[in-house]
Amino acid sequence: MVADLIFPWFRAHARDLPWRRPETTPWGVLVSEFMLQQTPVARVEPVWRDWLERWPAPSSLAAAPRADVLRAWGKLGYPRRAIRLHDAAAAIAARHGDAVPSDVEALEALPGVGSYTARAVAAFGFGLRAAVVDTNVRRVVARAVHGQGDAGPARTRADLADVDALLPDDDAEAAVVSAGLMELGAVVCTVRSPRCADCPVAARCAWVAAGRPAYDGPRKPVQGFAGTDRQVRGKLMDVLRTAPGPVERAALDAVWSDAGQRDRCLHSLLVDGLAEQTDDGRFALPV
Repeated sequence: MVADLIFPWFRAHARDLPWRRPETTPWGVLVSEFMLQQTPVARVEPVWRDWLERWPAPSSLAAAPRADVLRAWGKLGYPRRAIRLHDAAAAIAARHGDAVPSDVEALEALPGVGSYTARAVAAFGFGLRAAVVDTNVRRVVARAVHGQGDAGPARTRADLADVDALLPDDDAEAAVVSAGLMELGAVVCTVRSPRCADCPVAARCAWVAAGRPAYDGPRKPVQGFAGTDRQVRGKLMDVLRTAPGPVERAALDAVWSDAGQRDRCLHSLLVDGLAEQTDDGRFALPV
């Protein structure tokens, strides 16, 4: 079985990431999963360390002003994740006695926690058997099991079933294999330059056996960044995060020349609860 090969490989070659260490609490794992969404590990690690030192439990984060939470989030991007994590912390403190629940359904009921995050916390925070499916895992399965160069569009139920079929029955072993599948896709079975010579499952990989055929199916379009609303929102948030208090509209106008796009992005920050307008017409992070 593929799991029999991945388990010892991961034990020997896993990256030493702080949220994987035995002393990390389920809360620390939950925080890492929020931060790692669409954000590289190298950018997350220092923020994660500071975050857990400042807010070591859900209740401590829940008690913090949102402005402090957004400032601590810094430049991780997608700051709505910080607000959702803040809301999730409040729910954990209120509903679960300040302890992150281990049940997938209970996790999914938390604000901002979807199926992937819930399963990741169950597996990596509690050592439970849960099929955890991200882009890297889907690519490993597509190649090793189906002989395809890439996974193509997501198929939620089928993807979960594929991964579940690979997991051992034992909780602890399954949790290690879940982490190993992700690690394999992140560092060995990569998109453009897979290192098949270093892969523990190469001898049983259907894609290698087929001669590593090129993927010719549909691809997800690559999103740019320069000039997008996301870039403008980030520039506006930078002004609000670094200011000691509310700022005049002119300070925000100075960061982007396209008035229409700038106004649209500022409005979206207000709607998303990432900024607020004071009674005197200035702008600030939410209280």
